[in-house]
Amino acid sequence: MPDASAPDRKAGLAAGVGAYVLWGGLPLYFPLLAPAGPVEIIAHRVVWSLLFCVVLLLLTRTWGTFTALLRDGRMLARLTLAAVLLAVNWLVFVHGVTTGHVVDAALGYFINPLVTVGLAVLVLGERLRRVQWVALGLGLAAVVVITAGLGRLPWIALTLAGSFGVYGLIKSSVGARVPALPGLAAETAVLVPVAVGYLGWLHAAGAGAWGAHGAWHALGLAGSGVLTAVPLLLFNSAARRLPLSVVGMLQYLAPVLQLAIGVLVAGEEMPPARWWGFGLVWLALVVLTADGLRAARVARLASRAAARQAPAVAEDEQGTAPAR
Repeated sequence: MPDASAPDRKAGLAAGVGAYVLWGGLPLYFPLLAPAGPVEIIAHRVVWSLLFCVVLLLLTRTWGTFTALLRDGRMLARLTLAAVLLAVNWLVFVHGVTTGHVVDAALGYFINPLVTVGLAVLVLGERLRRVQWVALGLGLAAVVVITAGLGRLPWIALTLAGSFGVYGLIKSSVGARVPALPGLAAETAVLVPVAVGYLGWLHAAGAGAWGAHGAWHALGLAGSGVLTAVPLLLFNSAARRLPLSVVGMLQYLAPVLQLAIGVLVAGEEMPPARWWGFGLVWLALVVLTADGLRAARVARLASRAAARQAPAVAEDEQGTAPAR
């Protein structure tokens, strides 16, 4: 980015790497919260995320933006739908990493860019280039290969990719009107009544994990809120300082780490069908990324050419204008 200084770019790169490393390392964190189940973990994640966001809103003096979102009925409706999709994504992810399906979770975030492109066609009516259709075909072939080889549909991966893809679609529709922190605060505020109600019912039934397994376990449940907001803030910082192409490259860091954790730490099996499927997905991502970089370069060159031609056109118009 021509207008970004070298220190800014370095800070942005550090923030981006930090965000995706934290997201990629989450499969190591959530199993530590056992015996709390996925729903209880997500309920705590919602409650503590909102509390942490409230503190940050006060520190950053963006409380007014947050309350304005809650008063805007149309915007709140969109954020409510986004919150539901986010809750589904969180719940399926925690279920996957706590039940020995970390590799499936990693697959979901690998195919998420392909799902995003597919949604652009189905929902927004965008026309794809031939190379993008090839990438989508490779992604579909990967799902077929994994399903045929393992004898089951990778529903965790598909649900994660689908829910986050639609979530991203909704967030893009609200655009710059919703900053990252107030937006996350509004989404978690929508979910808090359900989360608090569930936790209250759970503790009334004597089945709640909070406080029943020591202070460190309780602190770990509370820490899930911090681990929700901090990566988002780091990502927001990176997005302001780095070109979109660099941010796009960094996004693959998280599923790579998750795949490594699933295979090397959790010891999940990688039969040939999975390797072939992942290989097809990686090939699709290479094709999609290369095409995106090429298109961005063409657009950048066209923009520069137009900028160079503008002064010449202005001079010609002045030279041919009649005297007044």
